[in-house]
Amino acid sequence: MAVLSPFSLLLLLFFIFSTSSASTIYEILTENGLPQGLLPDAVKEYSLSPNGEFVVEFSKPCYVFFTDLFYYEKRITGKLEYGRISNLSGIQVKKFFIWSSVEGIVATDDRTLDFTVGFLTEKHRFSEFAEIPTCRSKPGTSCRGAESLLISEA
Repeated sequence: MAVLSPFSLLLLLFFIFSTSSASTIYEILTENGLPQGLLPDAVKEYSLSPNGEFVVEFSKPCYVFFTDLFYYEKRITGKLEYGRISNLSGIQVKKFFIWSSVEGIVATDDRTLDFTVGFLTEKHRFSEFAEIPTCRSKPGTSCRGAESLLISEA
């Protein structure tokens, strides 16, 4: 088994990153068979390792409403593979007044996305995430934010 020198390893990593035509995280998502609108417009920076592990930093935590209300923490992490994000942390969805963590997303052949929340999977239309959504500081007057679960009301 051949062992790569540090110089060869750096050249290999440079080649891997330079062969990708993507320059933004949104382009990387579409190159990997996922819609760009999975992430809101507040991305400050991101890193993607050769094995697909990623970190996305937002300028602030925020809310986005698709058919459900989603909450993005200031930092999300996961592993990106073609058509799938696994080991996801930092995104929550509100269903029936309960916030639950989204653990994975898989693109299916019928142009839907399967969102895994615990042992449950929910389908969303691929087209729902076609456009990059606007990051909102508050969920709106009719919705309560994730932080409200931590504060008891008198």
